[in-house]
Amino acid sequence: MKYSFWFLSVLLATQVALAQEYPITAVPLSNVKIQPGFWYNRLEAARNVTIPHAFHKIEETGKLDNFAVAGGLKKGTFNGIRFDESDVYKVVEGAAYTLQNKYDPKLDRYLDSLITLFAAAQEPDGYIYTIRTIFKDSTGLKDWIAGPSRYSFENGSHELYNVGHLYEAAIAHFQATGKRTLLDVAIKNANHLVKTIGPKPGQMIVVPGHEETEIALVKLYRLTGEKSYLDLARFFVDMRGRGDKRSLYQDAHNLGPTYFQDLKPVVQQSEAAGHAVRAQYLYAAMTDLAAIQHDQPILDAVMKIWEDATTRKQYITGGVGARENGEAFDEPYVLPNDAAYAETCAATANLLWNHRLFLLTGESKYMDVFERVLYNGFLGGVSIEGNSFFYVNPMSSNGKKDFSNGEPARRSPWFGINCCPSNVARFLPSLPGYIYALRNNELFINLFADSQTEVTMNGVPVNIQQQSNYPWDGAIKMTVSPKKAVAFPLLIRVPGWATNQPMPGDLYRYVTQNAPLVKLTINGKVTPVSVEKGYLKLYRTWKTGDVLTLTFDMPVREVVANEKVKATKGKVAIERGPIVYCAEGVDNNGQALSITTTGNQSFTPEYRKELLGGITVLKSAGAKPITLIPYYAWNNRGTTEMAVWFGSIGK
Repeated sequence: MKYSFWFLSVLLATQVALAQEYPITAVPLSNVKIQPGFWYNRLEAARNVTIPHAFHKIEETGKLDNFAVAGGLKKGTFNGIRFDESDVYKVVEGAAYTLQNKYDPKLDRYLDSLITLFAAAQEPDGYIYTIRTIFKDSTGLKDWIAGPSRYSFENGSHELYNVGHLYEAAIAHFQATGKRTLLDVAIKNANHLVKTIGPKPGQMIVVPGHEETEIALVKLYRLTGEKSYLDLARFFVDMRGRGDKRSLYQDAHNLGPTYFQDLKPVVQQSEAAGHAVRAQYLYAAMTDLAAIQHDQPILDAVMKIWEDATTRKQYITGGVGARENGEAFDEPYVLPNDAAYAETCAATANLLWNHRLFLLTGESKYMDVFERVLYNGFLGGVSIEGNSFFYVNPMSSNGKKDFSNGEPARRSPWFGINCCPSNVARFLPSLPGYIYALRNNELFINLFADSQTEVTMNGVPVNIQQQSNYPWDGAIKMTVSPKKAVAFPLLIRVPGWATNQPMPGDLYRYVTQNAPLVKLTINGKVTPVSVEKGYLKLYRTWKTGDVLTLTFDMPVREVVANEKVKATKGKVAIERGPIVYCAEGVDNNGQALSITTTGNQSFTPEYRKELLGGITVLKSAGAKPITLIPYYAWNNRGTTEMAVWFGSIGK
């Protein structure tokens, strides 16, 4: 595919800008190729199943018709919910990442057809919000849906939230294809926002009800260099909690300012609070601003909030947002099992936020959280096949009644509110862009996945290849092949689980503290291991074909929660490597909730290639044999009991 000079120059400028903003930059998705293995299978499922399935559902439920009707291309009325168009954009974003992974001309042409609809639906001044355009005015347009006029009910309308996802889709599409078609739609809308909203006389003072636009505006600034986009993102963040500076928000459902992260200005916030998805999108945007503007007060607030969220309010799976009411963070240590909300969207937001914190600080603990969320809280949100989903991700289920809807817990091919499937569709294909990162002349390897990338170190192209059976096996082979001998530091993350820390802080701990066992050989020679701040740092002159073999011991570990977590008192959870395990009734004579473990309980790992896409099960023999499977794989074989935490005898 040929790219324009403008496209290539913008990408080069973007890379320079990124280096000036975040101390660390991710190796771009387009530079990383996933090879056959655990994540290859999931990315193939996303490409072949999840994204086509999502587009089918979007078409089937009339989401695309909304754009056609708004653009005058067909007759009709509005279908669905006011924020549905955000999910269309999210799936387009995922499809664009898929094109970067593996080009598909048919998918490329399909996206072109969608972009034609988006452009038609956009009003002449750049405004795009299909429900209002279709209704033209407030006639038939209920205030609680969208407000009587533009941006008049932002806490409920999602006008700004929707276009945030438009910007992210446009950037991903531009990076995948070099085409400006969708980017031009996004820029036209962003210019409209810059003109319409802000602190200047004649502008509206509006704050997004659902954060996301802040992230997207920063991304658009980083791509184009247009500072007004960054300024508007900063305005949106600064206006939170500033009732004296803007019109009072409308709250149709009496959710209160905490739900909207609006109780106090962001620099005064110190706890993770309110709607968990909105909150973490805000925290991600705050991290962006802290990095780009070197803003210490915002950074201090972010660090306090992260500490609260991670060490007092996070499930063992990395899930966040314990409370169904408001899909919100609960009080510290309130982490119910059967009523755990832990929305899949909140897991996605958690991934985005923690990766930014790593890019800013270089600290491994953020990628430790990222890995835990990735393999457990996030991956559990999508079926093995890739075409059914969970909105909520509880820690236990009786197999009869789901707390959130009164029906048996089961995966669904779609939801009335389909934010979770579309978030899965957009995040999974982007995963290769989270594996490697660069800081000056240092190369980070943060995730272990069969993959290949080429980076330039000290002016020399260097090919890096990983081969492993991770997460089922702790042996990772890495081949370093520079074009010519070159010296640079290679930093390989040593996961917290390999050094006796399930997650940062004291929310969870292993029952038995094993001696950390990390082995390293370079070109077959045993090499001493020295871990600094969570990374194995290797500085040497690398030559073509250098082979590192890194081996983490992967014992089965029992985990207990802080005694302040009442829901798990007297209980243990079981882990192996980065995987949290659970029991399902289908493997245990219909029982899971009543399973107990003993002080001398031992589990044997057993890999089963044909089961649930290929998994390692844990089996315990004895009078009452127990079989455990990875938490992410539950509810793929029908509705049954499930438990992550087990009663413990003799502890």
